[in-house]
Amino acid sequence: MVNLPAVEGGIPVRREMLPYGQQWIDEDDIQSVVGVLKSDFLTTGPQIDKFEKEFANYVGARYAVAVANGTAALHAAAFAAGIGPGDEVITSPITFAASANCILYQGGKPVFADIKESDWNINPDAIKVKLSNRTKAIIPVHYTGLPADLDEINEIARKNSLTVIEDAAHALGAVYRGQTIGGLSHMTIFSFHPVKHITTGEGGMVTTDDTGLYHRLLEFRSHGISRERKSLLRDEGDWYYEMQNLGYNYRLTDIQAALGLSQLTKVDRFLQRRREIAARYIEAFSDIPEISLQVNHDDRESAWHLFVIKLNTGCLRVGRRQVFEALKAENIGVNVHYIPVYLHPYYKGLGHPGGLCPRAEELYSEMITLPLFPKMTPQDETDVIEAVSKVITYYRR
Repeated sequence: MVNLPAVEGGIPVRREMLPYGQQWIDEDDIQSVVGVLKSDFLTTGPQIDKFEKEFANYVGARYAVAVANGTAALHAAAFAAGIGPGDEVITSPITFAASANCILYQGGKPVFADIKESDWNINPDAIKVKLSNRTKAIIPVHYTGLPADLDEINEIARKNSLTVIEDAAHALGAVYRGQTIGGLSHMTIFSFHPVKHITTGEGGMVTTDDTGLYHRLLEFRSHGISRERKSLLRDEGDWYYEMQNLGYNYRLTDIQAALGLSQLTKVDRFLQRRREIAARYIEAFSDIPEISLQVNHDDRESAWHLFVIKLNTGCLRVGRRQVFEALKAENIGVNVHYIPVYLHPYYKGLGHPGGLCPRAEELYSEMITLPLFPKMTPQDETDVIEAVSKVITYYRR
């Protein structure tokens, strides 16, 4: 008897929807936040500094600057890098729009370089093709949590006097050639959205080893204001401060920082669970000809923010949309990460044509993101595997 997918009248694998990602908050986290609520400082207090120092230590960076969200982290890094009108910045099209939007916020121009066919990260050879005398920086994205080719990218930057801003929103805890992501380039940004490795509700971080960049980041997150006596144009007393740049109110609260500190104590356990789930998916899907998986590398370790499968739609009777809808009908909360940035209507209006990055567009047309988060149970994993196998088997040519 044929095991019909739910969209074809069959019985769903699950009764309730399994999300693709979800935070894991426990009593320790709650009590950390309660402690701040009972304290004297709800914001601009001691928890911020403590969170920044412990985070910097975890990722192996000299400095960390906490901000309101991952987009604010990208914007702050773009500002600190000196990106301005007329500057071009090369980035990947397979990312959330914020990776490119931060360039526009500074008046710069995003330039999209195609991805590698194997690991779906930005291709260093494609970066070289897109270089011009206006190129100011490179923003590689560690897609799904797998580090991009940082040695090659940083060498391109060195030869051309460019700044590298790593978008590590997916990659907290990832390892590149024996070193933790966070201290390997000029700046690295992280996100603490609830679906990420740790959460502060909303929040972000920029890490750097450069003292000058560090001070620019600090000013930018607080209206461009400086209280550093040695940097003031004049000194009228302890109360005196100066707005020296146009910054933003991108501060994180102590409430959020306390949650982040508590979550940071669990990050290794969260990473281990993500890697266990990913390993089980890889074992289950590696021999299914209708599915291709992201190629990993022996010299790096993914943080597995996302688990993405690429459908070989030529082997199926239907396209990606039908498979996606069938999996949703099985109550598997699949998603798609991402629409190539330049295909969004706003970016098309800026003159970015379709067909700009063929490999990125091909990946987008056939990708589906499966649920992966530490709070998943072994039964949740089994349900995902069963649903994917059921739907693929039914729609196989």
